[in-house]
Amino acid sequence: MLNQKFFDELSAKLNEAVNSSPAKDIEKNMRALLMQGFAKLNLVTHEEFDVQAKVLARTREHLTALEARVTELEAQHNKTSS
Repeated sequence: MLNQKFFDELSAKLNEAVNSSPAKDIEKNMRALLMQGFAKLNLVTHEEFDVQAKVLARTREHLTALEARVTELEAQHNKTSS
């Protein structure tokens, strides 16, 4: 039966091999390339999106209230004009 120490040593050696191989450089280069591409896409963070969604919801509520008020004022105007 294999013990935990064997797996820990194997994991450490594999980790060391990956860190010293060209794979690590490729990973860094790919990350840099992706970050550069994302920057050009003009993306927003999830937090920024949530803030804007809340602002939009409040604006919709305000617009609905204003529309109701305009309808009420028009009804009053029509009542007094008749």
